[in-house]
Amino acid sequence: MAQIELAFEQEMALEKRRREQLRKRASNRSRARRIQRTEVRGRNRFSVLLVALTVTVVTVVFLMFETLAWLMG
Repeated sequence: MAQIELAFEQEMALEKRRREQLRKRASNRSRARRIQRTEVRGRNRFSVLLVALTVTVVTVVFLMFETLAWLMG
């Protein structure tokens, strides 16, 4: 009987350790996905910023030269 109880206790300890490991792995995967989403959002936002700045520069330069041509002509 004692042998069965000992085996049961060992099995319970093993299951507890396994559940803790699974919980920790799930937590790590969740953290990795969150970090990846943050990086993707950051890249997208940077791309939008870069495009907006480029469009602004092109527009300002174009208008500056058009105004200069209008003033000179």
